[in-house]
Amino acid sequence: MKIIEGLKRTDRTLLEMYLGQLLFGIVCQLAGFFLAKEQGRYAASLWLGVLFALVAGKHMADTLDRALQQGENAAKIVTRGYIFRYAVILLVLVISALTEALNPLVVFLGYMSLKVTAYLQPLTHKLLLKVFHE
Repeated sequence: MKIIEGLKRTDRTLLEMYLGQLLFGIVCQLAGFFLAKEQGRYAASLWLGVLFALVAGKHMADTLDRALQQGENAAKIVTRGYIFRYAVILLVLVISALTEALNPLVVFLGYMSLKVTAYLQPLTHKLLLKVFHE
């Protein structure tokens, strides 16, 4: 039960976001099992995108925390964080397209787990309430 206690100390919104991203990745992986021709390339591309979404979610939370402490400069901090996240994913997509090692569309699909998480939030919230017995 130490794992549950550790998770309870984690920022709940971020934890719900991570759970939603992982659930979306699993669903996409299952769909790819039936639809993708190159299973290894598909899986690597998808999970790289999900990994970048997880990191982007953490970066977004940290950026918002920093911005809320700044007051007047909050808008600049949020804008810089937004531009940085999108520049990084754009760079990853361009590199994956040029090297053809990964499928950039599937990397983008994995990264979109960040967006899908917003819709999954009520589900992940209820799930975590059950896990934490709240």
